[in-house]
Amino acid sequence: MTRTTTLGALALGVVVCLTLGTLVAVAWRAEGAGGFGPADWAAIRFTLWQAVLSAALSVALAAPVARALARRSFPGRGILITLLGAPFILPVIVAVLGLLAVFGRAGILSQILIWAGLEPVSIYGWHGVIIAHVFFNLPLATRLILQGWLAIPAERFRLAASLGFTPADTFRVLERPMLREVVPGALLVIFLICLTSFAVALALGGGPRATTVELAIYQAFRFDFDLGKAALLALVQFAMSAGAALIAFRVAIPGGMGSGLDRAVTRWDGGGWLVVQDGACIALAALFLVLPLSMIVARGVPELLSLPSAVIEAAGLSIIVSLSSALLCLTLALPIAALAVKRGSALIEGVGYLTIAASPLVIGTGLFVIVFPIMDPFALALPVTALVNAAMALPFALRSLTPALAGIETNFGPLADQMGLTGWARLRRLWLPRLRRPLGFAGGLAAALSMGDLGVITMFADPQTATLPLQMYRLMGAYRMDDAAAAGLLLLALSLAIFWIFDRGGRVDADA
Repeated sequence: MTRTTTLGALALGVVVCLTLGTLVAVAWRAEGAGGFGPADWAAIRFTLWQAVLSAALSVALAAPVARALARRSFPGRGILITLLGAPFILPVIVAVLGLLAVFGRAGILSQILIWAGLEPVSIYGWHGVIIAHVFFNLPLATRLILQGWLAIPAERFRLAASLGFTPADTFRVLERPMLREVVPGALLVIFLICLTSFAVALALGGGPRATTVELAIYQAFRFDFDLGKAALLALVQFAMSAGAALIAFRVAIPGGMGSGLDRAVTRWDGGGWLVVQDGACIALAALFLVLPLSMIVARGVPELLSLPSAVIEAAGLSIIVSLSSALLCLTLALPIAALAVKRGSALIEGVGYLTIAASPLVIGTGLFVIVFPIMDPFALALPVTALVNAAMALPFALRSLTPALAGIETNFGPLADQMGLTGWARLRRLWLPRLRRPLGFAGGLAAALSMGDLGVITMFADPQTATLPLQMYRLMGAYRMDDAAAAGLLLLALSLAIFWIFDRGGRVDADA
């Protein structure tokens, strides 16, 4: 067995233990189905309902925005498209605070309603969960659908214009078939994300009518210390996530538009009132995404210099956890990618994607069940948080590294074999110089996601241990909103900075 095979097998073993191993531990502690009460069944129904509604709204609102971006050229368009990727690494708790500043009882919208003599609104409850999920997933859906529009060859639009197609004809012949290919995959991906969204439900949900399965796991674990109930709910969560992931992977996106000459797409079907329609779609989407973050900046800047010492300490712990998580993620991803490329096996890569079907709380529950008889699990709060966050970022790292490594081996592998370049020499001389960009991107993504995570740490942390997202959540719970805004601004800056440093470090002087 070569060193690549050994390291790859070990990394796969860690992934299997973190997913299936913790699932077995959870199943061992789980009670029978009779252990579910009405509130638990309500949590299951609400989890599925809110995920379906959130995904449907996100995609329905994203389609006109993507269409407008596809057929309009304006100053700042590239910056806006780039910003559409920001919510993916945006700390959830920061976005929640921004949404509260806009849609909360003391937010901008409520102040306008009060000025108009109407009742203020409240974002807490099922509608708050939906709004937050749309905020996070509207940009993702827009990017996914926009790629479908940009994939239609320019020659198809040129031919449509020469045939005198109206905008309705263009939609029927060119755009509607593309949407049939792209939309199902986007719906399923966002549905899966909403299934495992814990921080949104923790901050904005709660109550009998707005409790998700993950929030029910947390409540059973943290407040009732009912490990059996938490384990049974964790099994349900894993089953729902695994089912959604399997369906998502099986929904292929065929390329039905053929190929073109790679010309820039020019549109002739967007004149008249459609200019106003597209402008309104882009402006409203940008306002919806930018306004909450602007409120965080406006409220947080004046308080930055007077941040409590606990926030600074929590920021230091978050940096340590995020860097550790990035290192662990890359340590797992590179051997798995190398083994998958060497064996040419999609199954090996698929095992690395197992964590996409597991939620952090499910893995955390399993680790607690395993560790609890041996030692105090609360003493492992930070290492467990770093490990689970690394596992959750692993699918994104594999998606970045595996195609790049396959290309390297295809182009340079035979020559490296003839030269006897194997082991660490092959890694140092051939792989790392050409993998710096995907390694930097994957490391930055893992670090940024870990920096903003409010999941496992809520289960394992004691009152003296807190990462920055948890400390920010505690400030919000104490109604210290100005301090929470300053902590949120610091968290946002750290998340973006750490992603930029990794990503930029991978691109500077890279050979490829």
